[in-house]
Amino acid sequence: MTTGSSNASRAAAGGISTYLGQERALRADRLGAGGLLLSVLAATAPLMVVAGVMPTTFAVMGIVGQPLLFVVLGVVLVLFSVGYAEMSRHVHNAGAFYAYISRGLGGTAGASAALVALAAYSALQVGIYGIFGFEVSNLFATYADVQVAWWIPALVAVAVVGLLGWLKIDVNARVLGVLLVVEVILVVIFDVASIADPAGQGLSLHAFNPDTLTGAGVGTALCFCIAAFTGFEQAPVYAEETSRPHLLVPRVMLLAVGFVTVFFAISSWAYTVAAGPSAIVGAAQKESAGLLFSLTESRLGGAFTDVLHVLFVTGMFAALLSFHNVVARYAFAMGREGLLPRTFGRTTGTSGAPGTGSLLQTVVSAVVVIAFAVADDKPTGDPTAPVLHLFTWLGNIGALGVILLMAAASVSVIVFFTRRGAAGAQAWRLVTSALAAVALLVIAGYTVKDFDVLVGAGPDSALSWALPGIIGLALVAGLAQGLLLRSRSPEAHARIGLGNEAFQLDKAARDAS
Repeated sequence: MTTGSSNASRAAAGGISTYLGQERALRADRLGAGGLLLSVLAATAPLMVVAGVMPTTFAVMGIVGQPLLFVVLGVVLVLFSVGYAEMSRHVHNAGAFYAYISRGLGGTAGASAALVALAAYSALQVGIYGIFGFEVSNLFATYADVQVAWWIPALVAVAVVGLLGWLKIDVNARVLGVLLVVEVILVVIFDVASIADPAGQGLSLHAFNPDTLTGAGVGTALCFCIAAFTGFEQAPVYAEETSRPHLLVPRVMLLAVGFVTVFFAISSWAYTVAAGPSAIVGAAQKESAGLLFSLTESRLGGAFTDVLHVLFVTGMFAALLSFHNVVARYAFAMGREGLLPRTFGRTTGTSGAPGTGSLLQTVVSAVVVIAFAVADDKPTGDPTAPVLHLFTWLGNIGALGVILLMAAASVSVIVFFTRRGAAGAQAWRLVTSALAAVALLVIAGYTVKDFDVLVGAGPDSALSWALPGIIGLALVAGLAQGLLLRSRSPEAHARIGLGNEAFQLDKAARDAS
């Protein structure tokens, strides 16, 4: 884009903001490449994945080849990102997924995607409060000999995250950036220490052997591992708040998925080196989520492990804030386009943040945490059940929703460029999108099929269909809303996914009349 066209775009954006009384447009130029990348990477919660997801996958699935799984999934998500990133050059909307799906598959599909996205990202965020509260409670018990109910730090975090959600996004980015950089450094130190002091089998590359990916657990392991990537796809959500979205968003998204793939593959390999490929599954089954801390204490000492425990908690807080910001922006985009009450489509005060959407997510989080806290007062024989259920149930519901959204977005990319007569020019991107869509639908199928394993329920448990049914319900309710809007207000239906472009068209029409 030339300097002249860039200036014209900024002038148009300024005109929209003035026309809208600074209420219907997010503030531009808040995020640069660094702030955007940090906000996106924080949602992937690197330390939470390394300390929590990886040992669980080794223990539950018995799959030694977890590093290879991360590489395979990284390839799938790069294929997805190629078309998704190109789409981001043409569509700048805080409702990212549903805006893209609307442009390709129509407003009704977009309305459905909007509700699925709102439910999925909200579930992902609220679920983390459970494990956050549990870990903070453990810190108090371990280092201060004080017993604190898990829901107390969880509710404090709800309030703090809600407050930060009202601030300028660049302030949030700085908070996320500091927390992210420190936790990444600590994990890298663990990786280096493991490689420098391997177990008896030495620097074995056995975990990258395709033979390690055999057996019934591979499909479920894919579900576990792809959930670890959730967050990298959020870059387009902040497109309206960057100065050059057509350049920054695609660049940041590809950097994010590349970094996450390499980081997770190396870190999971470091586990197999530190414990030994033949012993890693047994060690994970014995230590569970304590495996990382056990391995670091023997190599790096108690002081480092204590710091790692604290950063494990702050890393979860960073993920909470990042997902909160995303949910608030989806609510803002939906309110602006009539898919939620109009009050959600307004920014607040001088911060230019989507305050009403932020408040909505804060209330939802508080209600769910309180509901699980009440359940905690009814002993079931497992004192950690309400906490772990909050994390695993909602986390897997959210991951399923995001997988389906990515698959739909991949299909939408194909339809969007084909309808514009650009199929030839974009041929290789359409091929990568088609491959990604097929792979993501296969993973979604495994996720639904093995949902009982993912949430720790029995095969005959109602949870195996009721929990994924929440995403199904959101999908159907969104379709119904889209169809109703199309019949009652075709003009409003036509606006779905347009974002600020709709208001620019309104202004042009008013100026012409």
